[in-house]
Amino acid sequence: MIKTTLKIDGMMCSMCEAHVCDTIRKTVPAAKKVKANRTKGEATFLTENPVNETEVGAAVTATGYACLSVKSAPAVKGLFGWK
Repeated sequence: MIKTTLKIDGMMCSMCEAHVCDTIRKTVPAAKKVKANRTKGEATFLTENPVNETEVGAAVTATGYACLSVKSAPAVKGLFGWK
């Protein structure tokens, strides 16, 4: 599994988090465990295969939020699930 983390500026409420998650799901249909956190200013998701980081970042930016960075790394399976 690969964990992709996006640093996002501009999320102010839970509706903003939902918009970002919906955008990620539309851009990467294979995404699992999609989560956004306005307090941390980031969104994360898991995939089986690498994603096009530029495409995901551009999709989030197109919704009105500033995607500051996109990073992918192998996910670690912990005691209670994927991290």
